[in-house]
Amino acid sequence: MNIDQIITTLTNYFNEPLKDGEQRKIIFWIDKDYEFTEEVEQLEIEQVIVHKLTDRNQFHTKYILEEENPTSNYLIYSNQELSTEDNWLVDTVLYSKVFYADKISMLLGELNVEPSLRATIKKYEKFFNNKDRLKKFKTYDIQLDTVESIEISILGVLCQTKTPDVEAIVRTVLMDSIVDSENKYIEQMEKFFDVNVFWNFVANRYGYLREEKSLKTLFIHLTVTALSHSIDDQYISNLQSYIAERNKSNGLVFIDHWMHHKSDYEIYNEYAELVEKDIQISDLVNQIPLEVFKQADIFPYFDKAIIIYIANSLSTNLEDYEEYTKLIKLRRAKHFYETYQPIYEALFYTVKIHEFYKQHRNGIPQGQVFDMFTSYVNEYYEMDRYYRKFYVAYDQESNNELIKKLKTMVENIYTNWYMAELNANWSKAVKTELKEQWSLPGVNNQQHFYRNNIASRINNGERVFVIISDAMRYEVGVELSERLNSETLGSCEVQSLLGVVPSVTKLGMASLLPYKELDFDENGRVIVDGKHSSGTENRQKILESKVNDSVAVHFQEVLAMNKSGRREYFKGKKLIYLYHDTIDAHGDKASTEVYTFNAVEKAMNELYDLIKIIRDDLSGTNVYITADHGFLYQRDALEESDKINQVAMNKVEVKRRYILSRDKQEEPGLLDLDLSSIVKNEQQLTAYVPNSTIRFKMQGSGVNFVHGGASLQEIVVPLLEFKNKRQGQKGTKAITKVDVKLTNTTRKITNSIFNLSFFQTEKVADKTIARTVLIYMVDEEGAVISNEETIIADRTFDQPEDRTFKLRFVLKSIPYDKSKTYYLIVKDTETDVAVDKIPFNINLGIVSDFDF
Repeated sequence: MNIDQIITTLTNYFNEPLKDGEQRKIIFWIDKDYEFTEEVEQLEIEQVIVHKLTDRNQFHTKYILEEENPTSNYLIYSNQELSTEDNWLVDTVLYSKVFYADKISMLLGELNVEPSLRATIKKYEKFFNNKDRLKKFKTYDIQLDTVESIEISILGVLCQTKTPDVEAIVRTVLMDSIVDSENKYIEQMEKFFDVNVFWNFVANRYGYLREEKSLKTLFIHLTVTALSHSIDDQYISNLQSYIAERNKSNGLVFIDHWMHHKSDYEIYNEYAELVEKDIQISDLVNQIPLEVFKQADIFPYFDKAIIIYIANSLSTNLEDYEEYTKLIKLRRAKHFYETYQPIYEALFYTVKIHEFYKQHRNGIPQGQVFDMFTSYVNEYYEMDRYYRKFYVAYDQESNNELIKKLKTMVENIYTNWYMAELNANWSKAVKTELKEQWSLPGVNNQQHFYRNNIASRINNGERVFVIISDAMRYEVGVELSERLNSETLGSCEVQSLLGVVPSVTKLGMASLLPYKELDFDENGRVIVDGKHSSGTENRQKILESKVNDSVAVHFQEVLAMNKSGRREYFKGKKLIYLYHDTIDAHGDKASTEVYTFNAVEKAMNELYDLIKIIRDDLSGTNVYITADHGFLYQRDALEESDKINQVAMNKVEVKRRYILSRDKQEEPGLLDLDLSSIVKNEQQLTAYVPNSTIRFKMQGSGVNFVHGGASLQEIVVPLLEFKNKRQGQKGTKAITKVDVKLTNTTRKITNSIFNLSFFQTEKVADKTIARTVLIYMVDEEGAVISNEETIIADRTFDQPEDRTFKLRFVLKSIPYDKSKTYYLIVKDTETDVAVDKIPFNINLGIVSDFDF
C-alpha cells in the first residue's frame, strides 16, 4: 500500500459519521516496520492533526489529547505496539481505532485474525501473495483464532479440499501419489508452506511418528494400523513398527472412509495391492489360521487367500460345503468382493455342484419315467442352473488360472457324472415306457397347451398374452418365475410340460398353437390344420382362423414401439402371441454358441421387461410364458465317444439330435419313438434320437448347443402363468424389503470400540425381498465419526437367531461432548436413503490411546 492509498483510506475513516458518544476521531497508526517514517513528516489530512508517538512522549501525548486539545481529530503515528503494560494511553487506544498500513496487518484485518497471530500470517506471506489462494482461503467458514486453524486452512487451499479437514487433506495428498518426489501437493507445501507442519498434523491425528517420513510408509502405517483392529497384534508382530501407538482408531476410520468412497476407492485398491507385496502380506496370511483373518478387509490378498482355501479344499475333497458358502456370503459385504466377484460366484456355484454331488453320491437312481421326470422338475434341474451360473461367472474371468481349475472340477461332475448318469438312466426309462406312447400320467403334454390353458379363457371373453421364448429350458423358467414373484406385484406359478419330440422349434412352436390336427408333411414340414406353421406370419393366420381378434408378433417389434403405439397396435386384440428367440439365436450358431449362457441372462431381462410392458402399457392380467423346447449345452469340446454315426435308413430329415424316418426299426444306441401320440402322423414317421446326450456326426453348425432329442433338459418345458395384480387389489401383497433393526437397548457408548447387534426382521421370500444397508455413526452436523459397516440382509432362514448380525464399530479419536447427541445411521444402499437414525450419547471419559 503506497502513501496515497494510505491517505485516502485514512481520510475515509476520519470522514465517517461520529458514533454515539463520539466527539471526534482518533486513529492510532501502527507502523512496526518503519516503512512510512519519512512520509509521515509531510503527511497532511484536512482537519486532522498528525502527531508522532514515541516511547518518551506517551504521557505528554495523553495530556495533549485529554487536556490541551480534547476536540480535534488526531492521527497518532507510532512504530510500537501499544501494549497494556506501562501504557499511559491504554484507555484512549481502547475507544479509538487502530490502523495498520503494511501488507501483513492489512491481511490480519481482511481475514479477521487477531494481531497476536501476526507471526503466523507473516510466516506464510508467500502463500497469501496469490489472490486465488487468498480467495479460496476466505471461503472456509472457520474461526481463525489459533496457529493450527490458520495452518490447516492453508493446507486445505493447497490441497484444494472443500473443507480444511485433516482427513480430507491427507487423503488428497496420498491420492496424487505415494512417491514424495512426484506428489504435486508436497511440492506446493514446500513452496508456499512448511511441509514439516503437514507431517506434524499427520503425527497428531494418526500416530505416524517415524523418523524418516514418506508418503508410502504413511500409507502402510495407516493400512496396517487399520488391519490391527481385525487381526490381533500377535499375528502381525513383524508389522508392529507400522502400527500406531496412539489414535489407532483414526487410522481405521481414515482407511475405511477411503475404501467406501464412491470413486476414490479405485486408487486405494491400486495402492493396497502395491504395498501388500512390500510388506509381504501373503507370507503373513499363509502362516495364520483362516479363522483369524476371515473378517479382514484392508488388503486384497485376504480375499485371494480365502478363494484359494476354498478351491484347494474342494480339490482335496474336503466336504465342508456349508462353511464355504458362509465364507463366500461373509465376503460379499467386504470391500474387495467386487474386485473378485466373478471368481467368488464361480466358486459359489462350484461349491453348489459339489454339494449336489455329495447329496447324490450313491448315484442318480434308475426309475420309472414319471419318477425321474418328477425328480428332475423338483430337484435335478438345479444342477443345470448351477452349471449355467458357473459359466456366466467364468466367462468374466476366463484367463484366471484358478477359475480354470474350477472349470475342470465342474466339468468332471456335471458332464462326466450328472449328465451322463441322469440321461443314461432316463433313456433306459424312455425305451421301456415312452417309445409307443409319448405321454406321462399327471403331466400335461406341450401339444395340449392351448386346449388346457388358453381356450377356456378366450371362450370366457378374457384377454390372454402368450410369450414363447425359443429354447428357454425348465431351469431358466424357474429362475424367471422366482424373479417375477419377488420383484412384481403379480403372482407367478410355474409348472412343467412334457415337450414334444423331436424337440425342435418347428414342432414345438406349432404344438403351442390352437389346432385340430398337427402333423408333418412328406418333406418334414409341420402342418397345422393343413397350413404351414413356420414363421410369425403363418402362425398369425392360424391364430386368426381360430380367434378373430388375434395377433402374432416378434418381441423386438413390441420393444421398438412407444406406449401409445403399443396400445394402438394391440387395441381390441384378445389373443396375443409374442415370440422371443434370444437364447436359440445365439446357441444355434457355431460362432455364438459359446455365449449361450450369457444369452440366457439377457433373455431373462428381456422377458422381465416384456412382462412389465404387458402389465403397465397394455393392462394385461393373464400372461403365459413358455418355450418350444429346451437345450443341451456343455462348454468343453465333445469327445468322439459323444458322437454317433448316422444309420442307413429312409431319412426325411437329419439333425444333430434326431432323425425323422419312414422306416421303423431298432438301432443300437438309438431310441425309436412313435410320433402318433404327438401328431396325426399320416406319413408314418418315426423319430430316432440318440441315447443320453449323444450327437449324430454331421457337417455344419455347432455341436455343443443342441436340441431335438429326448433328454430331460430338452423335453421338460416350463409353463409360467403370471397374474398381474394392481396395488390395493384383494389378495395383493406389496413388494417390501426386509427391515434391519438394532437390537441393543442401551443408547450410550462408553468405549471407542464397541459392538452392535442387528436383526433381519423377516426372512426373504416371495414379495419380501432383500435389503443392503450401510451403517455408521455421525455427529449432530452429519459428519461421519466412525467406520462404515455393510449388512446384506438376504437370509431365508425361518429361525430368528439365524437372521442376526453382529458388527464392530470404531470411533474417531476426537473429543466427544457427553451432553450432545450422536446418531447411528442405517442407510439403504440402493436408494441412498437413511431408513433409521438412532440417537446415542457418547461418554468416553478420559480419552485414552488404549482401547480395551
